Amino acid sequence: MEQLKGKVALITGASKGIGQATAEYLASLGVSVVLAARSGGAVADNAKTIAEGGGNALGITCDVANYNDVVSTIEATVNTFGRLDILVNNAGLIDPITHLGDSDPAAWNQVIDVNVKGVYHGIHAALPVFQKQGAGTIVNISSGAATNAIEGWSHYCTSKAAVLMLTRMVHKEYGDKGVRVIGLSPGTVATDMQRSIKQSGINPVSKLDWEDHIKPDWPAKAIAYLCTDAADDLLGEDFSLKTEAGRKRVGLL
Repeated sequence: MEQLKGKVALITGASKGIGQATAEYLASLGVSVVLAARSGGAVADNAKTIAEGGGNALGITCDVANYNDVVSTIEATVNTFGRLDILVNNAGLIDPITHLGDSDPAAWNQVIDVNVKGVYHGIHAALPVFQKQGAGTIVNISSGAATNAIEGWSHYCTSKAAVLMLTRMVHKEYGDKGVRVIGLSPGTVATDMQRSIKQSGINPVSKLDWEDHIKPDWPAKAIAYLCTDAADDLLGEDFSLKTEAGRKRVGLL
């Protein structure tokens, strides 16, 4: 992980859960981190905590569904820290969980706006910076839902399938230009999203106990690993933490 020291990372959805844990872990490795989320107060508090611990951190209010917000956040990152080396597209929604025919079109569209357009916005805004630098890494938070139809999750499954294709497209079009991109499928993680899934009671995932989910610091450590050249053979595809081999590879076992 020494190669990450001195890098600059932007993490979306960093007010809590995987995003917050990732920012904290990367900062502990000497990475300057920008925490972005719609909850401006939360990311400001998280950044303050990291800074008090000796890290370099900045919290920015950002709605990834708004392209101008994303552009402004990346500009602020570069203006503050001089560069951008890592983009973690983590912001995501799953509510409301319901059968497709019972879904509200406005709510369904909002999930697509955040989970798909938000990832596209981050990629599109970061690419000019990465190309100018000749290097950069994108980690897209994916899911087994990208390739499996899960009852009640028509919006989420559709969005994660789209993110998988965005990962593949970035690799195809920019992989030879110094841009690294990998998707991370962490499995079920003990975050507020799992509380919503539990309350829905719709599919087998909702039947899992809290203890069945991994802690957010596991995907955080996996993200750090994926940002190193040790993961170069994984570029352009999703990497899963659901297998023992995957967890062992990133040092979790």
